[in-house]
Amino acid sequence: MSSNDQLFDVVIVGAGPAGMAAALTLGRAHRTTLLLDSGEGRNAPAAAVHNFLTRDGTPPARLRELGRAELSAYPSVRLRHDTVTAVTVLDGFHLELAGGGSAGARRLLLATGLADDLPGPRGVEPLWGRSAFHCPYCHGYECTGEPVAVIGAEPARVRLALQLSRFASDVALCTGGQPLDPALRATLESHGVTVRCEAISRLEGTGDRLEQIVFETGPPLARAAVFVVNVPRQRSDLAVRLGCQTFADGCVEVNEFGQTSVPGVYAAGDMARRATVPMPMAAVIAAAAGGTVAAAVIDQDLLGADFDLPNPFAQARS
Repeated sequence: MSSNDQLFDVVIVGAGPAGMAAALTLGRAHRTTLLLDSGEGRNAPAAAVHNFLTRDGTPPARLRELGRAELSAYPSVRLRHDTVTAVTVLDGFHLELAGGGSAGARRLLLATGLADDLPGPRGVEPLWGRSAFHCPYCHGYECTGEPVAVIGAEPARVRLALQLSRFASDVALCTGGQPLDPALRATLESHGVTVRCEAISRLEGTGDRLEQIVFETGPPLARAAVFVVNVPRQRSDLAVRLGCQTFADGCVEVNEFGQTSVPGVYAAGDMARRATVPMPMAAVIAAAAGGTVAAAVIDQDLLGADFDLPNPFAQARS
C-alpha cells in the first residue's frame, strides 16, 4: 500500500445487497469500511424485490435507499460512488479509484455482482424485468392467472414450463425452432402445456408489457409474460485481475465463508458461488446473507491479526 493511502480495515467493492449487508455487519463491529458503489444494480429494471422477508414487493431503488440510510448510522462506514481502476497486492491492497485518489485495505470484499446479456428474441430488452423474466422464484407468483410462455427446448426449460403450470392460467413452451424430444413433448402436453416449435420472429408489446409472441410462420401467441434464457456475466473483471479462481461460467469460487483462493480477498453475492452449488444464486436475500457471513469472517480474520490469535477460519479452504 502507498503511504498516501487512507487505510481501511475493509474495502467493499459493490454496494448491492451483499455489499451493503457486509458493510452493516462491519460497521456494527467498528471496522473502518469503505463501500464503493458503481450505481449499477442487476435488479434495477425489476418492479420489485421478492422473497425478502419484511421487504417483499419493495422496488430495488427503494431497498438501496433504505440500506444506505441504515449505514449512515455507523460512523466507521464510508460510502463512495466510485469504481476501482487498478489494484495492487502488497502488504494489503492498494486500490486506484476512477474518481481520483486511492485507498488502502487490509482485507478486500468483492460484491460487484453479475450483469445479464439477453441473446433474444428480438424485442426482449424493453420488457426485461417487467414482463420478461428468468427466475420463477423472483417473478413467478406475479404471473398467477396469466398466460405465460417459456422459450427454449432444453430439459431445464421443460422443467420450468411444468413448474409455471402451477402459477399461470395457460403455459406454452416455445422452442424457437429447436427440435423437442418427443418424450418431453408428451409430458408437457399431458399436463396442459402448449408446444410451439416455429422459429420466433420477435416479442411485441406496449412499453414494458408483453402482448404477443410473433413467429416466422403461424399465428402469433398472446402472452402476458415470457421466461427467457439470460446469460449472466461478471460486471467487473477485478476478481480475474486479482487471480481469484473461477468456474467455467465465470463465477468466482468461494467456500461457505466467502473466502476466495486469494488470501485476504473475499467475495459475496451472485458473482460468487461454492463448488457444490451448480449455478449462481440470484435471490437478493441470499446475496445479503452471503455478505453478512463474509463480513463476520473478515472481522474474525482481522481480530486474529490484531491480537496474534489463531484464526478459526484459516484452514477453511483446505
